[in-house]
Amino acid sequence: MARLRMDRRWALALALATSLPAAAWGEAASDRFSAGGYFRIMARPDFQGGVSQLGYWNLYGRLLNEGPWGSLELKLDLLQTTPGRAEPWASVFCKIEGGSFANTDAGRGNLGKYANTQLYVKAGNVFLDNVTWQIGTIWIRPGTLGLYDMWPADLFWDTVGLSATYDANNVQLILGVGDAGFAIRGTDYSTILTAGGFFKFHIPHFEVAVGGQFRYEPEVVGNKNAPYSTPDISYVDYARSVKFDRADIVQNWLQNHPGEEVLFPNPVPTSSQSYRLVAYLGLGGWGPLRWDSFYANFEHLHPDNFIHQSYNGQDYTIYVHDLTDQRYRWMVGNEMQIVIIPDRLDAVWSVVYGNDYNRKNTVAAGDDNRTYVSTVLRLQLYLTKTLHVLAESSVAQEKSLNGNLYREHYDSIFSSTSGVPDQYNGLENGDTDTRNTWQLKAGFVINPAGLGVFTRPSLRILYGLQYSNQQAAYGNFFVDNLNQYNVFSVGAESHWHHVLSIEAETWF
Repeated sequence: MARLRMDRRWALALALATSLPAAAWGEAASDRFSAGGYFRIMARPDFQGGVSQLGYWNLYGRLLNEGPWGSLELKLDLLQTTPGRAEPWASVFCKIEGGSFANTDAGRGNLGKYANTQLYVKAGNVFLDNVTWQIGTIWIRPGTLGLYDMWPADLFWDTVGLSATYDANNVQLILGVGDAGFAIRGTDYSTILTAGGFFKFHIPHFEVAVGGQFRYEPEVVGNKNAPYSTPDISYVDYARSVKFDRADIVQNWLQNHPGEEVLFPNPVPTSSQSYRLVAYLGLGGWGPLRWDSFYANFEHLHPDNFIHQSYNGQDYTIYVHDLTDQRYRWMVGNEMQIVIIPDRLDAVWSVVYGNDYNRKNTVAAGDDNRTYVSTVLRLQLYLTKTLHVLAESSVAQEKSLNGNLYREHYDSIFSSTSGVPDQYNGLENGDTDTRNTWQLKAGFVINPAGLGVFTRPSLRILYGLQYSNQQAAYGNFFVDNLNQYNVFSVGAESHWHHVLSIEAETWF
């Protein structure tokens, strides 16, 4: 019966749509509704056992290190206003995006790879002049490092709530408040209140901005998803449990407390806090300098909640707030757009430096304790208005602060420090704590819209080359454990990697 009612509704909607005059339908589409978006799609045959990306991630520049992506943003004006008049207005925005297209990746265009990432209503000229209200997702993205595709000064990516933006003369002020619980906890939802703001001052050729966001997850006794901490847990046991998917925490506790299975410690309620601070400085329009953007951020990551373990047929929940509440990271980045020869040669130069550190983790090598530095230089030569030559090179170093994290050779699977297993039973990997990576990308670009490094659409045929001291430093299908090593043939050194890419990228 429900299906019949639904079919009738669709039939009625279709009848109404087809009965409307064509001119009226066209006017509605052009006046109230608009759509825009972005996509990149590519073919990258990889003859070295890789997954069609030159390196591991966009620390080496986004070009050839990112896969396919598409986004569609829809806008519908709910309440229109007459241009030049201070009347109330309202619009709704919806953004759908994901990373899969037919035959370009393992997902093969599956719609399960896409998500509705933003949905919000904006309204203006309500209550206060020069203020725009936004309800829904309230992500703030003041700028990007284009060569890296990074948003170093963004705020509220995890928040649904309310924001107010005040724009007047040379000042912009944004204040926001909401809940980040579903973004951070998912199906284990717990309320995470968040509030913050962003202030920008701008004049011709110069702008500066600062902002911050604070999160608070309150203590709620009795709520199993609220913050708790299980006492008497060592970080070594926790790290081994997570890395090897084992029950080291429970097993070692029971070994130290024989016969006390029913006395496994109960969690202690607590609260969680985290925050993020950002800064931005932009200047340009002087001589050959088109624009220079500098970004900085510092973040105290939100503590994790719990993990599950099974031992001797019994399930345990381990609350890990006190093991994950001192994780921090910061990053600075700069991108400079320069005209070398007007209408003939442009350059973009970017640099990033970052540090992730976990004060509770002094035993396990991982991305939570590392430094990284990278620089990328792109040159674009304009043979004609639409045919360009692109050349880009990058150099990056990543260093683990907690011992060996990388493998330099195909047989490093058998060793860690000096060929001897580390004292914490496998919490190091391989035989080096540093990964050095160099990349070169070059080829032809067709830009139908004309000159400009970031002009789109862009049709590219590129060759990419990478060298890294790490063995097979790219997504690949090589063996990674002893069982596979015994089945497949002995591997070979793979420090060079190259791909050929035919790709298209555009905003629309």
